[in-house]
Amino acid sequence: MAREKKKRRPKDPEGRMSLGEHLTELRDRLVWCAVTILVLSIVGWFLYPTVFDYLQKPFREARALGLNATLNFDGVGKGLSVQLAMSAYIGLILASPMVIFQIWRFITPGLHRNERRYTLGFFGAAIPLFFIGCTAGYFMMNKAVPLLMEFTPQINGVDQIISYSDYLTLLVRTVLAFGIAFTLPVVLVLLNFIGILPGRTMLKAWRWVTLVCFTFTAVMVPTPDPFTMIFMALPMVGLYFAAVGIGIVHDKRVAARQDDDLDDDRASVIDDEVEAIDAPESIDEAGER
Repeated sequence: MAREKKKRRPKDPEGRMSLGEHLTELRDRLVWCAVTILVLSIVGWFLYPTVFDYLQKPFREARALGLNATLNFDGVGKGLSVQLAMSAYIGLILASPMVIFQIWRFITPGLHRNERRYTLGFFGAAIPLFFIGCTAGYFMMNKAVPLLMEFTPQINGVDQIISYSDYLTLLVRTVLAFGIAFTLPVVLVLLNFIGILPGRTMLKAWRWVTLVCFTFTAVMVPTPDPFTMIFMALPMVGLYFAAVGIGIVHDKRVAARQDDDLDDDRASVIDDEVEAIDAPESIDEAGER
């Protein structure tokens, strides 16, 4: 007698699940993410020579300026470890859409329809802004590396031998820092839409936010000219004010909707004044009636 398969429990229409079902769902999402990253990391292994050549652009520019800059693999197995790390980074970047999709699938069953729309808009805006920020971070590294190398004394017998693993770590941290900085305004909008951070509150901190943006750019972009710093800081400040504007408009719409709901629920006025009854003109007329 064949063993009967256990029937799967139907999904709750409101997205309610037990703890065990939550853990099973989380396991499935993590497996999908891990498999996707692993497969695309194998693709990154074959893309490594192209990416490696592309990441040497700052050093080529430094050598064009007459600087003695050389990348170094300090160790017998360092080349293999660097290629494995680079392949993993490439696989993670290529798999980011799948990772974000799995996060979306995990959190949406417990959200209402309007909350799903908010999170969908959040991911839809955060992904391109993150990649724009990463591109800005790479552009900054191309400017910063030759400049920082100029502080080394350019005399005979002095060369700049830079560990490629250290350079890769600095590059990844810088790129991620700019990517996260460009997505912070989207986080502010999400906090406003779920009712945690009003738009007026965000606007009150505009001076501090502007100062932080310019300070962050001045530290991350150590170039002597102010134009590069302004060029990198203005998009962050602009995104912040865009988030403030969206938050204020959303707050006004919520307030107007609440006023409309109060008007619909308001009780109508009852006229309790006693109306006068016309008396009969005569007893005969009253009798006839």
